[in-house]
Amino acid sequence: MSAARVDYIAPWWVVWLHSVPHFNLRLQPVDSTFSPRDKNYQESLLLLGLLAAICLGLNLAFLATYLVCACCCRRDHAVQTKQRSSCCITWTAVAAGLICCAAVGVGFYGNSETNDGVYQLVYSLDDANHTFSGVDELVFENTQRMKVDLEQHLAHLSEIFAARGDYIQVLKFIQQMAGNIIVQLSRLPVWREVTVQLAELSDQTTYVEYYRWLSYLLLFLLDLIICLVTCLALAKRSRCLLASMLCCGVITLLLSWASLAADTTAAVGTSDFCMAPDIFILNNTQSQISTEVTRYYLYCSQSVSSPFQQVLTVFQRSMTSMQIQVTGLLQVTVPLFPTAEKDLLEIQLLLNSSETSLHQLTAMLDCRGLHKDYLDALTGICYDGLEGLLFLGLFSLLAALAFSTLICVGPRAWKHFTTRERDYDDIDDDDPFNPQARRIATHNPPRGQLHSFCSYSSGLGSQSSLQPPAQTISNAPVSEYMNQAVLFGGNPRYENVPLIGRGSPPPTYSPSMRATYMSVADEHLRHYSGEFPA
Repeated sequence: MSAARVDYIAPWWVVWLHSVPHFNLRLQPVDSTFSPRDKNYQESLLLLGLLAAICLGLNLAFLATYLVCACCCRRDHAVQTKQRSSCCITWTAVAAGLICCAAVGVGFYGNSETNDGVYQLVYSLDDANHTFSGVDELVFENTQRMKVDLEQHLAHLSEIFAARGDYIQVLKFIQQMAGNIIVQLSRLPVWREVTVQLAELSDQTTYVEYYRWLSYLLLFLLDLIICLVTCLALAKRSRCLLASMLCCGVITLLLSWASLAADTTAAVGTSDFCMAPDIFILNNTQSQISTEVTRYYLYCSQSVSSPFQQVLTVFQRSMTSMQIQVTGLLQVTVPLFPTAEKDLLEIQLLLNSSETSLHQLTAMLDCRGLHKDYLDALTGICYDGLEGLLFLGLFSLLAALAFSTLICVGPRAWKHFTTRERDYDDIDDDDPFNPQARRIATHNPPRGQLHSFCSYSSGLGSQSSLQPPAQTISNAPVSEYMNQAVLFGGNPRYENVPLIGRGSPPPTYSPSMRATYMSVADEHLRHYSGEFPA
């Protein structure tokens, strides 16, 4: 077994999702191997989304049937039945709210996991792209040094050493070694097209992931707002608010099933890729990179030799031979040709730079760095990303359940609100203890005024000076009397003014006020008896 299979093991959810049957739109079996350009494979993923659409249709049909039955059925509104119905509506709404909150919590976790996995994939792609770009840059720089810079110095030295044939032979040998290096560098694969594709893939993935993450975040907030406002409408018994939120709940239900369809399609397609990623990469890179190079980076096994070993070995040997020759020329020719020292030193610096570039090129072409990027990308998309998609699918199911429950509760709550208002309308308006009658009495005072027989005040000089007071009207409701009684420690409050026409129950008299009232009554009786003797 290859090293990649030891390092990367597909998790159980990849195996489970990959085992989902694949059928095209004609319901014919389709191979589950990841091949996004195959029409039949595309139809198999589309069929999974259509299954979610069918579930949405069944859900809407169930809700429509339930709403029709709830609106058409007539029930006996007994007291115990109404109490049980109110309790059932309350607890069902609470359960739906808890399910919605749990769904949003699961969705937040899944959205974060998917986002982390996708960005880990993007970082791995960018790192691999940087490595490939660095390889191309180093190859181009070394080729330019050997072709242009070295050739210029060798041409100048050929003019200086024109009289010495042995020195010319050394220069030709150096030129031959430079040619060998150029030939070997030309055998290395050119990664320019690969880097362009990787950069495009990274940009597209980042763009799509940003809007996917933002869309789910807005969906979570919308679910929470609709759920909370619906519960508030049930608590406030607001039919207008309840109807508006139920309409929004239907829209959210559609969005939940749509997100479930997208999550299912993406999860199954990703699991098909994660089940055998090396096969897909090998099949899609044959026209750009040799299979030997691709296998070297995918598996990075010690038993597989590097396809660049011969190129790098020839490069190193040629560089060593050139440095030896240039060092010998510096020792021999400088005393005889001082003007050649500058060009020889420039060649020596050029060779030292090329040797440094050789070490960098060897490190970049090594399979361990790119293989690590490959494993990081697989871990991000097949572990974190796919796990997040599963949690997002669970969120969609829980959200659909919660909003279906709220939609079912809506008609019951509406009928309950109507029943309560009808019960209030049946109360007698003339009942003085009816809260509605009290409010009416406050705004519409009685036309008939009840004149008080007498009034009592401590500021009067004597009882004989008592005169019938001016006609006064007091519209204070019953609640005023009750509040005044509470203010006096809960004891009955003794009224100083009897029977004022305010529609309140008879007041309670103090002993002194009762004596005054009786004495005034006796005096009036004696006065009338003197004018009209019996």
